[in-house]
Amino acid sequence: MNELDEMIRIAVAGCAVVNRHYAGAIHVDYKQGDDPVTAADRETNELLCRELQRAFPGVPIVAEESDASTFDARKNAPECFFVDPIDGTRELVARNGEFAVMLGLARGERAALGVVAKPVSGLVYAGGPGAPSFVIDGGTRRPIATSGLEDRTRARAVVSRSRATPESHAALARMGVARVEKLGSAGLKAIAIACGDADVWIQCGEAGLLWDACGPEAIALGAGARYGVSGGKPPDYSSGALEVRDLVVAASDALFDAALASMQ
Repeated sequence: MNELDEMIRIAVAGCAVVNRHYAGAIHVDYKQGDDPVTAADRETNELLCRELQRAFPGVPIVAEESDASTFDARKNAPECFFVDPIDGTRELVARNGEFAVMLGLARGERAALGVVAKPVSGLVYAGGPGAPSFVIDGGTRRPIATSGLEDRTRARAVVSRSRATPESHAALARMGVARVEKLGSAGLKAIAIACGDADVWIQCGEAGLLWDACGPEAIALGAGARYGVSGGKPPDYSSGALEVRDLVVAASDALFDAALASMQ
């Protein structure tokens, strides 16, 4: 079994844990301010890390619900896993289905492989640069690809359901994008572009942390998308800050460049 297949197996196991909690009462705590965390987040985090350690001994893991003291192991490591046990906890609590289990593997500074699995629908998205991205639906794998759209006036944009900023909407307006939809989960917004269901995603200001980015970036790149942070550069997964700011994901070079220009 190759690395990506093993990551898929582990993510699907995580989805089973999430669905068990989703079927019952969801008890919510808060980490900082209004940032929610549930027993489902914690139990899924534990399972994913345990299975990754078993399958890939010695590879550092940076996971959202793990102790921050474990994060330093990623610095200058040749490989590192980034784990978001439930991307979109607010959506889990709202019970709208817009959340995902996410695993990303970075090699050096760059995202290499990713898995984004939707517990409610059972759909699993996977891939990476040089490993064309695909969706698993009912046991069948089929390739996914961006729309490749270049005309910004016809573009469909997605923004965060809970964290969209006025600056993001203003940037899209300057681009001339008229169709804007809200969607939960950073991973699912990137997947919408990777599948051709949307064409551009802008998040000005705070855009999450590296575990929100690694898996989705790998899949988006494998589907032909452009993915960048401040100034258009890719995230640095080896030694840079955990925070991600000023994110742009786009279906084509033309939309990516236009989005960057609109954020100035």
